[in-house]
Amino acid sequence: MYSAQVSHIAKSFGNTHAVADVSFAVERGEIFGLLGPNGSGKTTTLRVMLDVFKPDRGTVSILGGPMTEEKKELIGYMPEERGLYQDMALERCLLYLATLKGVPAAEARKHLAGYLERFDLAAHTGKKVKELSKGMQQKAQIINTILHRPELIVIDEPFTALDPINTQLVKDLMKELRDQGATIIMSTHQMRQVEELCDRILLIDDGWDVLYGNLEEIRRQYSGHAVLVRVAGELPDLPGLERVLPHNNATKLMLAEGTSPQDVLQDLMAQDVILEKFEIAIPTLDEIFIRVVEEGDE
Repeated sequence: MYSAQVSHIAKSFGNTHAVADVSFAVERGEIFGLLGPNGSGKTTTLRVMLDVFKPDRGTVSILGGPMTEEKKELIGYMPEERGLYQDMALERCLLYLATLKGVPAAEARKHLAGYLERFDLAAHTGKKVKELSKGMQQKAQIINTILHRPELIVIDEPFTALDPINTQLVKDLMKELRDQGATIIMSTHQMRQVEELCDRILLIDDGWDVLYGNLEEIRRQYSGHAVLVRVAGELPDLPGLERVLPHNNATKLMLAEGTSPQDVLQDLMAQDVILEKFEIAIPTLDEIFIRVVEEGDE
């Protein structure tokens, strides 16, 4: 059974079509990446999925069926606009919000103590939320999202305002929660984090789903447009290239339309080049993202 299934949803606000046609399914116990440029419809998609907005068209299934009030207690949602009470002390705020999700106060306090220590917030429990740095507030938001131990966690931009150490803390926590059986949907612009954490992704552009599936399969699908080469001596002039770029201790050859890696290899062999390295360059998610969005614009 899927944790979430979204089928051909659409949502407009007046004359603005925020989501045109989006479909995807999220498997139980996975970290799923929801990607897209600013204004692409990611946040609206999440809000339709979580029943914050009703779709104009399409269907949504959450944890095996329609959304209910009972299911909302099984979901942790960290929206783009953060929701902590700014004038409350940190600990009191987090405990209060956990009890709203049905967690007994004693149990919430016990779990909270561990998270506050882990995220280096234990010394700041008496401070008002608004007195905390942006990074501290972000960590507090993440704790609030998971404190009631939800089955489904939906996080919009989880790494905002976090330094590298705290980014790693959050990544480790997300992997832990996944290994414990939670399902995580992560919306972010930070492609490196997606590459490290997610097995499957959905790319939304201008309200449409334009790329969906297993990340490694997608990367293989978009490989073949560049090769990494290292030769003894000077690299000769070769036909069928768009660009020649330095790449670590090799050279990256960007192939023109109609040129294959085999064509380049044959041209190198025909010139009696001593070849030390030749491999198809697997594109980064950043490169795939840019290419797909540019192709969509065209």
